[in-house]
Amino acid sequence: MGPPLPASLAGGWHYLTRVEASGLALLPSGGAEGLESYAQLTPMLVLDGGEELGINLGAPVRLRVGGGVPGARLVRREDWDSLSDWGQLVQALKLGSDSSPVGLWAGALDSYSLLSGHLVRRYSNRANPDYHPAGAFLTGAIGPVYAEAFSSDVLGARLMGAEVALDLAHLMGPQEQPGRYTLALSAVHDWGRAGGHSPQVTLAHLDGTAVMLVRPGYELHVLAGWGGRPSVGGAWGAVAGVGADAVTPTLDARLRLEVRGQRGGFRQGFFGPDYELARLRAAGPSGLPVVEAPFPNGFSVYGEAVVGWDAVRLGGLRQRHLHLSLGAEAFTWGRVDVDGRLAVQLAERRVEVAVNALAAGVGKAQARFLYSGEVRWRFGGWLYAVGQGGTLLFAAPDGTLRPGAFASAGLGVDHAR
Repeated sequence: MGPPLPASLAGGWHYLTRVEASGLALLPSGGAEGLESYAQLTPMLVLDGGEELGINLGAPVRLRVGGGVPGARLVRREDWDSLSDWGQLVQALKLGSDSSPVGLWAGALDSYSLLSGHLVRRYSNRANPDYHPAGAFLTGAIGPVYAEAFSSDVLGARLMGAEVALDLAHLMGPQEQPGRYTLALSAVHDWGRAGGHSPQVTLAHLDGTAVMLVRPGYELHVLAGWGGRPSVGGAWGAVAGVGADAVTPTLDARLRLEVRGQRGGFRQGFFGPDYELARLRAAGPSGLPVVEAPFPNGFSVYGEAVVGWDAVRLGGLRQRHLHLSLGAEAFTWGRVDVDGRLAVQLAERRVEVAVNALAAGVGKAQARFLYSGEVRWRFGGWLYAVGQGGTLLFAAPDGTLRPGAFASAGLGVDHAR
């Protein structure tokens, strides 16, 4: 948790430099004999050129202190053994803003959703602890058409997709409230050639959204859609639901409730928070990649809440007293999937506590559970302490997932101008 950069002046630049030094313990094999110890250094440079320009560079360097296989390298090999891993040097790159005709964002994708979210929802491209790609998404608008394209790994052949939305009301002339009625088409393909090989898969989805109520500070909309796997007969799904958005100076909340139907192995949110692990081995007893694992026909209810609140005024992502992101889906055949993150700032923002949790396949055999937490405590304007810990799943060369854990504690210093 660092001090927020001051608002940029027109044509001005601001920067933040930071270094964290900590001790890191990894337990990748589930036994004491597998304990690996590292000294971890994380340098960072943030350049802020205003609302439409910014870059965040830096990556952790783990220097082996003990453990691991005999003769292991000083620097942890798994962190830098592929071209994709070099993407972690770019934590964030921003060109353009939400109001720009064209915008580009690159870096770590965390809880990313592709527009309507019925194919890619709450996806994280670094859920695999030994795979550190830089993703990117590009947005653009021309007249009544708004489009977004993304790649989960700009240096490797992995997830790629796009969604194009058409503002139907715009076709009938200028509107006081553009975007009230939209029709969107999305398609996503996974090449499966980076971060471990996995079966290829292609999904497509058609969505319609209508904003039914607009009031100062909030709106209510309804949605419906249909999707499937091209060239795979009988693999399709349908969805209908409602959503609400509320925005005030101290509150930013997005709520959604959907009823979904799935057939032939297709499901909405297929590329979700567990996908980077599930593409190698799905949660459950099958032992197969999610593309090949059986998925019963049925229905589900999906709910999502993303809430940011601040007692003073909402600023950037680091300037809020509370951030909650929670998604849950319950299936009629007895399975429940849940993932979420809760972060709070305390003691006049000097302390930040965050917890993350993922539970996939709850209610069935061999469900998947992952937990992690982080505490950051700032002593003054430039020195802070950080502690982290949690569980991991490491991908083995044969595609199996080995349970492990991590713990880290250290100090950091930063300087902003």
